[in-house]
Amino acid sequence: MQSSLAFILHSRPYKETSALMDVFTAAGRLRAVLRGARGKLGSVARPFSLLEIELRGRTELKSISRIEPAGEFNFLQGHALFCAMYLNELLMRLLPLHDPQPILFEHYMLTVKGLAHGLAVEPLLRTFEWRLLEQLGYGFSFEVDIAGQALQEQMLYRLVPESGFEAVAQFRPGVFLGADILALSTADWQQAAVLHTAKRLMRQALAAHLGGRPLMSRELFLAQKGSM
Repeated sequence: MQSSLAFILHSRPYKETSALMDVFTAAGRLRAVLRGARGKLGSVARPFSLLEIELRGRTELKSISRIEPAGEFNFLQGHALFCAMYLNELLMRLLPLHDPQPILFEHYMLTVKGLAHGLAVEPLLRTFEWRLLEQLGYGFSFEVDIAGQALQEQMLYRLVPESGFEAVAQFRPGVFLGADILALSTADWQQAAVLHTAKRLMRQALAAHLGGRPLMSRELFLAQKGSM
């Protein structure tokens, strides 16, 4: 039996009264069954709020024997709710089961809290996306290209996923100006140009690992005439 701080990433009905849940802990993404999910326990198992759970079982599929609130309830609505759903979908799609992620867990907790407290959405999302890529081993430098040469402000570069930036001789769709890439290293989110570059870059970097299947949270958000 093990007790962990956790967030519910995804839940779906399982058998008659149970739920099959993907939970995110410092030990990684785990899959567990919550029995009696239609009762009091199910009302506690809300996404986006920190929980304390106890897991039982010797197989990879655990049983949740105890689940309790472990902090303030993160109330999310509107734009913030769609963004939190987006974070959960990224973790569901990209994070392998049973891959310990204590740094990413801490950052997820702070990001969701920031969304609940009305902090600026774009910096929260871009920072989380980058931390996710880093912790999964997909990070790259904002200062040197894949040949080890310092990025030049007036040169153009294309992103090579998992490797970094490669210099290109002429403009083509999707390329970045060296000066814009270098500006990202300061993470000055007060600059609209920095936010715009970060959004374009994270879209490209994540797309390489998500495959061709669209993100449902993004589709839902676009249907509300928004953008993430």
